[in-house]
Amino acid sequence: MKSTPSNDESTPTAGLKEWIGLAVLALPTLLISMDLSVLYLAIPHISEALQPSSSQLLWILDIYGFLVAGFLITMGTLGDRIGRRRLLMIGAVAFGVASVVAAYSTSASMLVGTRALLGIAGATLMPSTLALIRNMFHDDRQRTTAISVWMTSFMVGMVIGPLVGGAMLENFWWGSVFLVAVPAMVLLLATGPVLLPEYKDPNPGKLDLFSALLSLLSVMGVIYGIKELAKDGVSIEAIGVLALGLALGTVFVLRQRRLTDPLIDLGLFGNVRFSGSLVALMVAMLAMGGLFLLLAQYLQLVLGLSAFEAGLWTVPQAAAMVVAAGVVSALAPRIRPAYLMTGGLVIAMAGYAVFTQLSGTDDLALIVTGMVVFSLGLSPMFVLGLDLIVGAVDPDRAGAASAISETGQELSAALGVAVIGSIGTAVYRGQMADQLPAGLPSEVATVAEDTLAGALHVATALPETLGAELTTVARQAYTHALQINSLVGIGLTAIAAALVMVLLRHIPAPNDVATGSELSEADSTDLSKAGSTDPN
Repeated sequence: MKSTPSNDESTPTAGLKEWIGLAVLALPTLLISMDLSVLYLAIPHISEALQPSSSQLLWILDIYGFLVAGFLITMGTLGDRIGRRRLLMIGAVAFGVASVVAAYSTSASMLVGTRALLGIAGATLMPSTLALIRNMFHDDRQRTTAISVWMTSFMVGMVIGPLVGGAMLENFWWGSVFLVAVPAMVLLLATGPVLLPEYKDPNPGKLDLFSALLSLLSVMGVIYGIKELAKDGVSIEAIGVLALGLALGTVFVLRQRRLTDPLIDLGLFGNVRFSGSLVALMVAMLAMGGLFLLLAQYLQLVLGLSAFEAGLWTVPQAAAMVVAAGVVSALAPRIRPAYLMTGGLVIAMAGYAVFTQLSGTDDLALIVTGMVVFSLGLSPMFVLGLDLIVGAVDPDRAGAASAISETGQELSAALGVAVIGSIGTAVYRGQMADQLPAGLPSEVATVAEDTLAGALHVATALPETLGAELTTVARQAYTHALQINSLVGIGLTAIAAALVMVLLRHIPAPNDVATGSELSEADSTDLSKAGSTDPN
């Protein structure tokens, strides 16, 4: 396979049309990620309006993320076969229609169904947008900048989701949180055919539907099992579903090795740029995914902020991500990606270390500082990690590579919530068992030891002095749990940094390649295996 990783005179550079097209891709990416978090604030309003059962309420929350993760691999590969722009347009129509239907749902079952459709449509949009960036930006330096814009849009969307949701709910009805995405989908449909190129694998082979089914069921089984373990602890159902998901995943991998036209080319994992970046990225996401949830609860349950106020205090974090993206784009051409990513991960570790200093009382400035610092530090890992993943493969397979990356991050985020959440729960319960105020009824003590939210709820029904004492003890226990989890985050981030330096340190900076600087034998070997083929 011919490899052209360097940026010489034959490598086309993007013009104004491509950069405007990037803006068109970034906006729906931001809104898709917002859909992962925007619904949480609307749940009380939905419960009042639609009267869902407890089971229906859980599916309203979770079905979107389950189906996004489950369909990513299939949709990424489908885009490679039928055309990424075509799949993006189909997904935009489905996402827009489903958003409108969800906003005007008249029953809980109807909302579950429309959230499912939103998840399937979201799975078509995410890998398509990233794969199109691979086709639009062939120059390494320009592609790094484009991916930094894309990744920043995704991360900012997740951060500001609660803020936007809170603002909508203060002024409109619960369904308005779904309508935010509609104008962006309309804009994408209007401008996409003009600004975005069509690209597909010229020799895609036959789509194996059984492999698609296996990938869907295996990913959904694993994520569902992990989430159930994190939510309710060890149970036969959770272990069984997780085991089934892993078994189906094994069958899926074995089938890919036998197929002439596999859904996933397992040879991608033999490329150190691809596999090394993917593993390091997943470990970093493992640390971040678990702490995100704990920090959101800390702002509301320990510091006593409303959901909207908590959302407002995430704005500095979103601003830090934007700044970091610009800095990474400026430094990436001159600094080896491994050095830039490792330096960022060290900064992220400092951000996690800030959380170990929380006291459980007047911590708002400390929390915001820590969130800003670790966001600045993680940006190089996510931007350059994705850049290495999509840049390491042939453009014909960019959709599949993007989908593998997105699926890996979804799995890591779910695992992070399960692992770090379980550690935090164990620490909280241990400290509560040792420090519960004397004189509590046994049923109150049981609820208080289970969760911080439960402790705060039962404290309101106790005599004022006893209730205040229980509240203080519970908040201190949760603060201690967050401190321990932050130490776990530091450890995981250190592992990611070590992986980056061991697996990726030989990859040169784009300027080193472009100017013909001396490359080590490892550099040359890696470049010859990159599989980054310029179709032009």
